[in-house]
Amino acid sequence: MLKTSRHCRFMLMLPALATLAVATIAHAQAFSVLYNFGTSAGDPTNPSFSGIIAQGRDGNLYSTAPSGGASNYGAIFKITPSGTLTTLDSFKGTDGEQPQSGLTLGTDGNYYGASYGGGASGYGTVLKVTPSGKLTVLYSFANGSDGAYPWAPPIEGTDGNFYGTTTQVGLGVGTVYKITPSGKFTTLYSFGGPDGVTPWASLVQGTDGNFYGTTGAGGNSGYGVVYKITASGKLTVIYNFDGTHGGSPLSPLVQGSDGNFYGTARGGAKGGGVVFRITPTGKLTVLHNINATSDQDEPYAGLVQATDGNFYGTTTGDGSRTLGTIFRISPTKPYPYRVLYKFNGTTGMLPQVTLVQHTNGILYGDTLEGGTGSVHPCSVGFCGVFYSLNIGAGPFVSLVSASGKVGKTIGILGQGFSRSSVVKFDGVQATSVKRTGTSFLSVALPAGALTGSATVTTGSTTLTSNKTFRVTPQILGFKPTSGAVGTVVTITGVSLTQTSKVTFGGVKAISVTINSDTQVTVTVPTGAMTGHIAITTLGGTAVSSGIFAVTQ
Repeated sequence: MLKTSRHCRFMLMLPALATLAVATIAHAQAFSVLYNFGTSAGDPTNPSFSGIIAQGRDGNLYSTAPSGGASNYGAIFKITPSGTLTTLDSFKGTDGEQPQSGLTLGTDGNYYGASYGGGASGYGTVLKVTPSGKLTVLYSFANGSDGAYPWAPPIEGTDGNFYGTTTQVGLGVGTVYKITPSGKFTTLYSFGGPDGVTPWASLVQGTDGNFYGTTGAGGNSGYGVVYKITASGKLTVIYNFDGTHGGSPLSPLVQGSDGNFYGTARGGAKGGGVVFRITPTGKLTVLHNINATSDQDEPYAGLVQATDGNFYGTTTGDGSRTLGTIFRISPTKPYPYRVLYKFNGTTGMLPQVTLVQHTNGILYGDTLEGGTGSVHPCSVGFCGVFYSLNIGAGPFVSLVSASGKVGKTIGILGQGFSRSSVVKFDGVQATSVKRTGTSFLSVALPAGALTGSATVTTGSTTLTSNKTFRVTPQILGFKPTSGAVGTVVTITGVSLTQTSKVTFGGVKAISVTINSDTQVTVTVPTGAMTGHIAITTLGGTAVSSGIFAVTQ
């Protein structure tokens, strides 16, 4: 049982594949240490990867640390954007210990995470935490087919369930699982080696509905893989790392605004790690090779795409020659890369956690060690810090859900909201808006809403969402239910205005007329097969429940 900051350091002893060729530090970026962990008794300490940071409905930031707390089993904490920290709950062992995961915000307003150890059997837990800090263990792993030792937090899928990974299973090498908000657990997949070993990082759900992730080892060459898995558990390896193009990834993927996924890995052509882009079909491009002979070291954290379109990340440092950096990279060729800040020990060292952009526009993160805190279980310089980096971006709004059907309640994070705030989805105004404080709105997705940016206007200020919101189409019925090639079929549904394709048994129709948001007429195409009708819009694909029979 590892209970001090030392437990974090064993990860730094993973095969070192050091750091990056960097440009001059951009002094225009405003870096601030907001809090030194270990300042007060019972503080969380030594936040390490994956350590996901979530913005809450109240505008504060929430996460976990694997050390510290009242019993030194780790803790859950809240910190304001200005740096006031509150320890919400300290782990006791029976409810978990060593929470490496950090937290994700659920659509219900609660936070979901995992503890690496502890619980009923000592193999870790899946947990739910209220904003006030009430912790509920949803599931305790038993190291059977369910898995053991989860490192990353589960994420909420569009179906309302949570999806996560474990790093071990029995004598095996990790699992992917699904769990409902009430705790019903299902093992979706068990890794075997050729398909990957030890998934350290959290999953990300793509716009295609599939989940994407990485493993730290395994695959064809032993350097890990990028995989895709369906909500029902069908896993496909889409890329095998080879070391030269990166290897042993520890960080989560993020889907960029272009639909591709971005991430970091160790190894690479220059030995210090890589920043890469990979398409949903598995074509990988190395955007930047980190130079191990330069003054940096490998990335443990993932990337965040900020509202300026650039990606931001960190390199970890080796703790002696270099203490870590914050960098920026453009997704546009030639992919210019720039170091924005170098940690110096007093301002933190060894950053492992993926940055988050608050809706105030500022980036936030924490470091494994460094700072000036010194309360047990760590000593001065070894507790870590929570920091911010102001990149000059303005405020925006963020949607808790990435997609939804008309009528669904959508959560919107932001600031400065009032009772007069007006919400629009690609220009279509919502009529049912409920405000909680000045930083959260609950909005019923209005009829006619379009896939695109969401906006919130309060007085003379309009804030735009940082990502596209996808309105899910629906097919309610069609007439006639059978016919020959050339038959005109009327399809009724919801959110059909942005229809781009209609298929009959998988065969694309050529003649399609969008009559309204609730009706499309289409001619049965040559080669049409008996089967379901599917409509694809900018927001996704809807498939009919009934069958259209193609006659001679």
